[in-house]
Amino acid sequence: MKRFDENYRLLAEMYRDGYFPDFLVDKVKALIQNVIDFLETGERDLNKIQKKFDEMTLAINDLEEEFDDNDSELETVARDSIAVSVMYILKWFDIDIDIEDALGARDW
Repeated sequence: MKRFDENYRLLAEMYRDGYFPDFLVDKVKALIQNVIDFLETGERDLNKIQKKFDEMTLAINDLEEEFDDNDSELETVARDSIAVSVMYILKWFDIDIDIEDALGARDW
């Protein structure tokens, strides 16, 4: 089973931008990390993997109000940062799912 790249910094752009409270970025990161943990088990079933990305994306959707409450939102920088991290994960694990499909359940 392949381990994720320990040198890759998830959500780097969001962490660099003070507009996003770190504690909320940490929540998004934990949701992404959950998918990484799942992929590290060696799972290759694309339907199961897509389901895991859908669960992650729906959980990120649920954070939108909390971002709003903290004078932030899941806007362009956030969308791009999340997408860049997910694209890296897909490539790292050689998962043949398009980024638009992987994040298809997003509201942001």
